[in-house]
Amino acid sequence: MAEVAVERVESIGASVVIWARPRTPDALCPGCGLRSSRVHSRYDRRLADAAIGGRPVVLRLRVRRYFCAGVDCPVRTFAEQVEGLTAKHARRTGLARTILEQVGLALAGRAGSRLATLPGLPAAHSTLLRLVHALPDPQVGTVAVLGVDDFALRRGHVYGTVLVDIESGRLVDVLPDRTAEPVAAWLRAHPGTRVVCRDRATAYAEAARDAAPDAVQVADRFHLWRNLRDAVEKIAAAHRDCLRPPEHATDAEPCGPESAAPAEATAPGELEGKRAANTRRRHAAVHDLLDKGVAITAIAEALGMDRKTVRRCANADTAYARF
Repeated sequence: MAEVAVERVESIGASVVIWARPRTPDALCPGCGLRSSRVHSRYDRRLADAAIGGRPVVLRLRVRRYFCAGVDCPVRTFAEQVEGLTAKHARRTGLARTILEQVGLALAGRAGSRLATLPGLPAAHSTLLRLVHALPDPQVGTVAVLGVDDFALRRGHVYGTVLVDIESGRLVDVLPDRTAEPVAAWLRAHPGTRVVCRDRATAYAEAARDAAPDAVQVADRFHLWRNLRDAVEKIAAAHRDCLRPPEHATDAEPCGPESAAPAEATAPGELEGKRAANTRRRHAAVHDLLDKGVAITAIAEALGMDRKTVRRCANADTAYARF
């Protein structure tokens, strides 16, 4: 407000209206950079500002439109702007816009819209989202420890890659697919990565070897635990008969894949319950369709199953291996 002269302040309803005008005698042309003091006309701008005492503030600023003195300048007339207070076509002061941007970043749409009414800056949820989208992307800088993982935009059809700064937990970038080329291009454009934390996918390993050969590749904790869980489940399923006492009191016999009875014969008697029955039913249905020459995609659509689930059933010789 140091750049403007306040003429009067009025209390109109629930709002505080401030009438002001710029102090400077001339203005800078945005086209050629020359200063002009030749006034074309004057008009009032209405700007929303931060609240005072919980009451909304409206700034009525009397601005001037100037003729440009530059001969070769494409701008014939221009409106003066007050630094830090106004911007072209803006209906809020810089302070009010900053407050709404921070609210939008913290809460986004509808929740942010409800909160924005408290400081006297009512705004629709679409307005907050538009302000957030207009903000420039933060500078990436050097990411010493980079986390790479895929995510589903449309599960089973469209996937992308998310890049995260592991040290700060900050989202760095989102790539359009989960192949090696985009990740390698990103690593070449942002050198300095010392550690690449990734899943067990070969595409990310290839990208790290090509674009950041000096970086150490490590498996992230989530995928290590998941791989361990899958391995333990397979071993427990293969040796499930070892967990139950024998029906007849006989001498202990070695148990394992060599001595165990065929899984197809023991599975129905060993495993009971609705889940086990559904798994056996699905396994039988998948193999019946496979024997008829039906493709995996068509089987998934016919049975209402995911293609990966159908593929696992197809690769399992018995339903017992699915538990």
